Amino acid sequence: MKTRKYISLLLCLLLLAGLLAGCGSTSKMEYSSENAAPAAMEAADAGSASLTEEGSAGSSVLPENRKWIITVNVSAETEDLDALTAALEEKIAALQGYVEDQRVYNGSTYSSRRYRSAYLTIRVPAEDVDSFTDAVSGLANVVSKETNREDVTLSYVATESRMNALQTEETRLLELMAQAETMADLLEIEARLTDVRYELESVTSRLRLYDNQIDYATIYLDIEEVQEYTPVEEPTVWERISGGFRNSLTGVKDGAVDLVVWIIASSPYLVLLALAGWLLAVLVRRARKRRSRGKQDTEKKPQ
Repeated sequence: MKTRKYISLLLCLLLLAGLLAGCGSTSKMEYSSENAAPAAMEAADAGSASLTEEGSAGSSVLPENRKWIITVNVSAETEDLDALTAALEEKIAALQGYVEDQRVYNGSTYSSRRYRSAYLTIRVPAEDVDSFTDAVSGLANVVSKETNREDVTLSYVATESRMNALQTEETRLLELMAQAETMADLLEIEARLTDVRYELESVTSRLRLYDNQIDYATIYLDIEEVQEYTPVEEPTVWERISGGFRNSLTGVKDGAVDLVVWIIASSPYLVLLALAGWLLAVLVRRARKRRSRGKQDTEKKPQ
C-alpha cells in the first residue's frame, strides 16, 4: 500500500511538473521576441492577426520572428490556356513548388467557342510567393489578386510547448514503469502513458501541419481562356459604344454559326420530323375529302 501511495504521489508530481514545463516554455518563447522590431511587438500584443491585401502590386515586409500562413487568390485571363499552364508548371518547378490540385474544364460541346477554364491550387515556398505572382502577371492578364497573411505565432508556440511537455511526461512515465513493483501500479502507469502518447501524436501532427502551411504559401489560381482581355482602365463613352457594337456583331456571328452547326448536327431528326409532318398532312387531307364526299352524298339523296 505504501508503494502504491508512493507511485500515486509521483504521478501527481509528474503532472504538476509537466504543466510547469509547458508554462515555462511558453514564457520563454514569448519573452524571446523582446529584441524584435516594434512592429513585431505590436503584432504579438494583438495575438493571432490577419493581413489582407487586394490588388496590391508590390510585396510587403512582414515582421520577423513571427509565424505566418500566406494564402493568395488570383483570377487571370489568357488567350492560350495550354501555353499558360505549361509556363506555370515550369515556373513552379523552378521554385521547387508543386501543384496540389488542378481542374480543367473544356466548356460546352453545344457552342462553337470553347470557353475553357482551369482552377489550380499551387504551393510554393513562402519566400517566393511574390516572385510567383509577379510571374503570373507577366504571363497572363491578372483581373484580381487577394493576399491574406495570418499570424499564428501564439497558436504555434502553445502547440510546441504542449508537445515538449508531453514528451517530458512520456520520459518520466517510462522511468516510473521501470520502477513499478506491483501489477496495479504498472497498469495505472501504462494507461496514463497510452493517453500521453495519443495526445502527443495528435499535437505533433498539428505542428507538422502548421510547419507545412507556414513554409509553403497556398495560391488559388482561377484562369479563364478568353478571346479579348478585360480592360484594366475604365473605358470612355465611345470605347463602350464601339466595344458593345463589336460584341453584338460577334454575338450575331457566333449565333449564326451555332445555328448552322445545330441544323447540320440535327438533320436526321429534322428529316424524320418533316416526314412525320407530311404524313400527318396527307392523312388530314384525305379525312377532309372523305367527309366532304359524305356530305355531298347525303344532300343528293331524295327526301
